[in-house]
Amino acid sequence: MSEFLAVDLGATSGRVAIGRVDSDSISLDVVHRFLHEVIPQDDGSLLWDWDLILSEVFLGLREAIKTSSPISLAVDSWAVDFGFISPSNQYLPPIHAYRDPRNEIAYQALTKKIGKERIYSTTGIQFLPFNTIYQLYAARELAEYKSAAKFLMLPDLINFLLTQRLSTEVTNASSTQALNTRTREWDRELISLAGVRDDLFTELHEPGTLIGVVKGFDLLDGINVVATASHDTAAAIAGVPFTDRETEAYISSGTWSLVGVELDAPVTTPEAFAANITNELGVDGTVRALKNVTGMWILEECRRTWHAEGRDYEMPELLELAIEASSFTTLIDPNDSLFAPPGGMPQRIHTYCLDHGLTPPHSDGEYAICILNSLAHAYKKTLDEISAVTGRTITVIHILGGGSQNDLLNQLTANICRMTVKTGPVEATLYGNIAVQAISAGVVADLNAARTLIGNSFTSKVFHPA
Repeated sequence: MSEFLAVDLGATSGRVAIGRVDSDSISLDVVHRFLHEVIPQDDGSLLWDWDLILSEVFLGLREAIKTSSPISLAVDSWAVDFGFISPSNQYLPPIHAYRDPRNEIAYQALTKKIGKERIYSTTGIQFLPFNTIYQLYAARELAEYKSAAKFLMLPDLINFLLTQRLSTEVTNASSTQALNTRTREWDRELISLAGVRDDLFTELHEPGTLIGVVKGFDLLDGINVVATASHDTAAAIAGVPFTDRETEAYISSGTWSLVGVELDAPVTTPEAFAANITNELGVDGTVRALKNVTGMWILEECRRTWHAEGRDYEMPELLELAIEASSFTTLIDPNDSLFAPPGGMPQRIHTYCLDHGLTPPHSDGEYAICILNSLAHAYKKTLDEISAVTGRTITVIHILGGGSQNDLLNQLTANICRMTVKTGPVEATLYGNIAVQAISAGVVADLNAARTLIGNSFTSKVFHPA
């Protein structure tokens, strides 16, 4: 049996796990979980509590090493956010959160300056106001931007702290909208057109690369640091046990829902541009053709508001209320910018409905069923667009991540999309993280073999259209 450590950082929580790989399966032992959230500033900006995140990561790694003998460790996280490094190789705080309102202004200015067609022609990335290229543009007047030697995506920032190696992993780099998805190299011309400092961009590396060895962290010293697919969605898709990926799609369901298919090459046709399809890089030379759909964020924000008002729902109880309110049929667009900021989500939904001439929800159950039905319809619309652009006929959807445990949403998705839904793994990101390390170490032959092991490691539920 071979052991590996995995750090997985999501936009609201993180965990550290031990992955144990044997001849027929992969087992996971999550030794540490923690919550974190953005910190609003007086000027309206949003920052991550990076010191808290780092302390929790290192606490988890030190706990994991007590009961394991790992070959390596690897870090994945949410995409687009980054930190700066000084000329003397010191981290330069703070780290802005992608929901920071400054990014919308930068996005509008930069897309007007360069033109969306030019940006998409080489990057093939979905236009989102928080993509890294717009964040860098928004940061141009900040002291840390002016004094920095490099910027690093968050997993690479942790790798740097562990090993002092400055390098950027390509699956996360593709989310910056500054990478050429065909060459898998930085688009230096686009970076220049954007007026962003070219010298901030580091060399690139592929998943499976040995970054270095941990130094200066006591019990962790001497452990190999390996690049997994450091964008958490790329790691999650590496963990999908496809039977026939030519006819199968995935939905990585969490705060965001990432809806797409796995390809061997990017699709940057005019039709793909019109549909705003993203082409993010994956493991083993693959491409993830997908779109971001706002996921459980809307429902979780409602729960947070209701909790503050004294109605504290566990998810099973809330889903029962949704079922009781299933005759309520109003739909919202989950991707409307009104739902992007945190806070006051029920009122935002109410406002959206009034603005669009719709009947607003009145009970908490009606809010819940409205959100879940709207998500399922957004999935169908997105899958129809992806099918049209890629020429794929999709018959099966793999739903993975935390949202795969929501049986009501899974059944609604099967019903509305008219496709079979297979769930899991819940911990797809951890499985994918571990799988890439195991392939790098020579413990597993290749990605297909790793997916077979993952398929043997959990029990899936199947939902048929009703």
